[in-house]
Amino acid sequence: MCPLCCPIRAAAAAGCGSAVVLLINAAKPADFIPTSAFTQLIVPLAQILALAFVTALYLAFGRRTGTFGLVAFLLNAVALSALVGVEFVINLVFRKLPADTVAALRDGSLGIALTATSILFLLGTLAFVTAMLRTREVPVVPLILYAVGAVPVSLRAFVPEAVLEAGLAVLAVGIAWLAIWLFGRSERIATWTITGTPPAHRFAA
Repeated sequence: MCPLCCPIRAAAAAGCGSAVVLLINAAKPADFIPTSAFTQLIVPLAQILALAFVTALYLAFGRRTGTFGLVAFLLNAVALSALVGVEFVINLVFRKLPADTVAALRDGSLGIALTATSILFLLGTLAFVTAMLRTREVPVVPLILYAVGAVPVSLRAFVPEAVLEAGLAVLAVGIAWLAIWLFGRSERIATWTITGTPPAHRFAA
């Protein structure tokens, strides 16, 4: 096995892990999975694992989209990093506070930071998906699912709970699909990366 296969497969596994956490998060409000200290604690893992996954996608494909791809990746990476803090606040801090205290915090500078992070996540995700689409090498359908699912997640303060749950599920499906696809093509991607020679056919085919 080539030396780059393991990191690529590890990143793909991280993508699958992110999808699982997103599905758990989507299932909690519907009571399919009971809310507990454990389910609240693992929520930020979705963003941490997704960061490893999108980094692998960028290194494997996004680099060939030039400056736009780099900016899109950095924007997405910064947004995912910021969301880790947001998820900790929402799931581990807000749930322990009275509703009026949470409302007061949201009305202040913390609310501005939460809104800015959500907007950054939306812009970063859409830009990153656009960059991946421009490569014409990554499957289109899961990329579209990724983008569509990110919209209600970014706007969760303004959408009904059911819409947010659906968005999380769609986002999870898109990420899992891409992760499984990446894992299955890790050897070809690694060989391409090492030799710098594109394959004879598109990966997305």
